[in-house]
Amino acid sequence: MARKRSDLAGAAVARGQTPEEVLDRNLAELLQEMRVAITGVQILFAFLLTLPFSARFDELGTFGTTVYAVTLLSTASATLVLIAPVSFHRTLFRQRRKEQLVAFADGALLVGLALLLLGIAAAVLLVLDVVLGRRPALVACGFVVVLGVVAWYVLPLRQRRRADG
Repeated sequence: MARKRSDLAGAAVARGQTPEEVLDRNLAELLQEMRVAITGVQILFAFLLTLPFSARFDELGTFGTTVYAVTLLSTASATLVLIAPVSFHRTLFRQRRKEQLVAFADGALLVGLALLLLGIAAAVLLVLDVVLGRRPALVACGFVVVLGVVAWYVLPLRQRRRADG
């Protein structure tokens, strides 16, 4: 029988831990994963915030400024979503709601990674459109999207299905 992500009691029994120990471990793992993701978001976001002040930014044209806007908004959204569990935790601090925090942080991390992937792909499109031209930029952007979807979602989900069934 397949175990659901939210089967706290089953996970505790399987690992010989209490439900509280499982939640503590899950939260620690989520925090470490978020640290990795937020570092990437911060670097990309910092680059994007300085870009309009560069000399050639005015030469981008409609396509370039639209891609820039998508890149900036997706990266800003990824930043907000990845930081959201901090606010969630602070708001519910000492309310004995760790299970809800772990569930929220898990979902936020998955959404934040999707937004980060969009930001990375759009940044590649933006930069390579200027450096190589539109067609190679679109091909490279497509490659980045496919690679990201496969590495971040398809392969892990395939492993999960194998383990579940």
